[in-house]
Amino acid sequence: MAHPSVRSAKHADIVYPAAIPFILVHVSCLAVVWSGVTWRALALCAVLYWVRIFGIGAGYHRYFSHRAFATSRVGQFVLAFLAQSSAQSSVLWWASMHRRHHLHSDTPHDTHSALHRGFMYSHVGWIFDRSNGKPDLTGVADLTRYPELMFLHRLELAPAVIVGVASYLIAGWSGVVVRLLWSTVLVWHATFCINSLAHLHRPRRYLTGHQSRNNWLLAIFTMGEGWHNNHHAHQSSVRQGFRWWEYDATFYLLWLLEKAGLVWDFKQPTHAILRNEHRVGRRVLERASEQLVLLLRPEHIVNAIRQGTEASDLVPLMAAITRARLQPVEALAALHLPNMPTREDLISLARRSLAETRHLEEVVDRARELLIDAVCGGLAAEEKAGAHPAAAGS
Repeated sequence: MAHPSVRSAKHADIVYPAAIPFILVHVSCLAVVWSGVTWRALALCAVLYWVRIFGIGAGYHRYFSHRAFATSRVGQFVLAFLAQSSAQSSVLWWASMHRRHHLHSDTPHDTHSALHRGFMYSHVGWIFDRSNGKPDLTGVADLTRYPELMFLHRLELAPAVIVGVASYLIAGWSGVVVRLLWSTVLVWHATFCINSLAHLHRPRRYLTGHQSRNNWLLAIFTMGEGWHNNHHAHQSSVRQGFRWWEYDATFYLLWLLEKAGLVWDFKQPTHAILRNEHRVGRRVLERASEQLVLLLRPEHIVNAIRQGTEASDLVPLMAAITRARLQPVEALAALHLPNMPTREDLISLARRSLAETRHLEEVVDRARELLIDAVCGGLAAEEKAGAHPAAAGS
């Protein structure tokens, strides 16, 4: 059965009412024709962009979603206010959605997977999906116990409105349009690029079981959030740039705040993770094996075997397939199926397509099991359908 979010994405309204403000903010940026642009407003736009990008990275993401460091109740409220001034909903909603993303990364259950739903859906399309409107507060029970966070959850746009009023008082309507609206749209799309671009077409240092990538350009515009593959390898790390040259301005500012005694208890990647020698979890290895099998396209192998097999050979072949499904690894050598990649082929493909890992052979061996099971299952299904043409045609 399809996940509820998948089903609702197929039947969602063309414009989900709660997403209308998102559209209006974009359209309102054109009001600059009326308000005009001043150098002061542009400078304030840049300042507000970087301040709120920090609020998103340090607040929404590293603190509220992953608890990568600790701070006081006052510090927590300031981070929440700063993050919510970006108008990306409450910290409870954001953390809930982000934790769900990590739990189901690049699966059909992922809120914004570019792999399963396409680039545009992962970037902005998910905003128009009705199923993403309400957070699962059970997933952020560690945050709901704070009354001040619940207050901000109920008044999620209050910080953004306060910043809007301040923008008007400082720079008039030009301040509202350029300082607030322009910077808000830029902040939104910089954040959304982590959902979309940071899961496409860049290097992967760590085996994570999904498509997270490191992107140095995104790291610049998001103050360190672009080191996305690093982050998925150690989600609770306060650092996301693991190498000295990996620019992570959010961490640098948090380090200064630590020296001032405002934040503490930093969670750091272990030396084993930094050297890429850590033990990878069973779920990650399983997902990596499944990815390898998908690259081999088992349905094409099934078709090639069917086309290259004589009718007289089907009975012994199917008997071997039955045994293989019961004991796939042991039966691999005995089957001698045409068009089946060898173990060496799988190793070569894994080295080209997966991140470097000491678990490569473990991934390959599991992929062999999954591949033979998929191919044998496909052949058995086709043979069953071919054995009963009358039933198939009825």
